[in-house]
Amino acid sequence: MLTRIIVGALIAPSVFVILFFLPPVCLAAMVCLITAVGSREMLKATNVPSDNYAMYLLTAVAAAAIPLGYWQGIGEQVFHASTLVLAVCLFFLSIRVYNKNESVDINHLMICLFAGLIIPSMLSSLIRLQQMEHGRYLVLLPVVSAFLTDVGAYFVGMFFGKHRGVTRVSPKKSLEGYIGGILCGSLFMLAYGLILQRFAGLTVNLPLMALYGLIGSAITELGDLSYSLIKRQYGVKDYGAVFPGHGGMYDRFDSMSFAAPTMLLLVWLARPF
Repeated sequence: MLTRIIVGALIAPSVFVILFFLPPVCLAAMVCLITAVGSREMLKATNVPSDNYAMYLLTAVAAAAIPLGYWQGIGEQVFHASTLVLAVCLFFLSIRVYNKNESVDINHLMICLFAGLIIPSMLSSLIRLQQMEHGRYLVLLPVVSAFLTDVGAYFVGMFFGKHRGVTRVSPKKSLEGYIGGILCGSLFMLAYGLILQRFAGLTVNLPLMALYGLIGSAITELGDLSYSLIKRQYGVKDYGAVFPGHGGMYDRFDSMSFAAPTMLLLVWLARPF
């Protein structure tokens, strides 16, 4: 537990510095790293044959290209091209294998498309938020939602969790933890709005920020459960071992891939400041 807390305490400030203080290229590089490494973790966890180097390489390249495209302002074009190239190459390779009377698992192709296209597109919402007006503040919305919801759920569940087994996907997590995570996420989002209003000189819609917190926290917890479902289906504990006490890239940034596009959509619908 101590290792998990220490590593988590190091990850959050590092992400904050990259998002708030460093040039946009650093955020793009971070998302590229997460998606490229995460794609390998996802394929390995879901039993895509590790000797199929072409499949792993194509998926990683697509996963890294998409955030770079959004950073350069041509995200839609790069996503379209990556989708076409990855799909064509994957099916071409599969047809060749099938012609040799070897089995082809279509599920593996779908996983490659998911890891190489869908997840990178979702995480690229961070880049799109940063490119908006007041982007350095908007891009922190999913960070507050994802990280602080996780923190709230973890500690509330640890100290007050009694009703466990709410879902078979994560049987050790408690109802109290889920509720605590959502409430903490909402309160921290409201606190973030107050900080912006006090120190950044922005006019912040505080009730809307609280609503952001509630929606973002609920989606964050769904994201965590969604990635856990995949692990349960394939009988793995963690996606990797990049972060001691946390696991791999998608053990740490699973909820972020849901929180970021959620916040982007909310900002499109109703800007909080």
